[in-house]
Amino acid sequence: MNTPVLQTQGIIKYFHEPETFAVLKNVSFDVQKGEFVSIVGKSGCGKSTLLYVLSTMDTDFEGALTLNGTPIHGKTQDELAKFRGEHIGFVFQFHYLLPEFTCIENVMIPALKLGKYSREEVRERAVEKLRLLGVAEQAEKRASKLSGGQQQRVAIARALINDPTIIMGDEPTGNLDSTNTRVVFDILKDLSRTFHQTIITVTHDQEFAALTDRIIEMQDGQIISHGN
Repeated sequence: MNTPVLQTQGIIKYFHEPETFAVLKNVSFDVQKGEFVSIVGKSGCGKSTLLYVLSTMDTDFEGALTLNGTPIHGKTQDELAKFRGEHIGFVFQFHYLLPEFTCIENVMIPALKLGKYSREEVRERAVEKLRLLGVAEQAEKRASKLSGGQQQRVAIARALINDPTIIMGDEPTGNLDSTNTRVVFDILKDLSRTFHQTIITVTHDQEFAALTDRIIEMQDGQIISHGN
């Protein structure tokens, strides 16, 4: 059997304000390569906190997190930053594109930061990702000139630029109308199906979640259902 690309075991996370309480309680689950997973639950259930832990942005927790066969605990912040750059692509509710930059410049940023490829190679990769997302013709436009749906597609291209092991989405369609929500969902589904891209999204959108491969449901900091 293949090793999961993400494994969590007994993750416990405390918040200490206004008093100490466990926001994540003994969270354990695996995600396989190419799986498209949604994490759902009511506001305050801990799903965004869990995504922050999974993304390696928060290392102040008990338990074990393994990404692509690599244990996360014990790494320095610099090592984690490099690891994130190589293995994790982020898509948020708001696209966070730099408005004064062109679309292609926005997409290039994570790859330039990683420093693995020459600037020319990075630009070629950025064009390839924009083409994959159907917005190559917008490459030289400033990000501020695009529609909301186009901006989110550029944001997905940016998340893909380093060919990450996992794309993590925090309400990736939360700021879109129903038509663009469907477009973005179809793009993510195709990335999963065609390119075996692993995708983990936190979402409030039950219709979106129902169409993903698996739903992980949370309640009061615990997983109450792993889905299929």
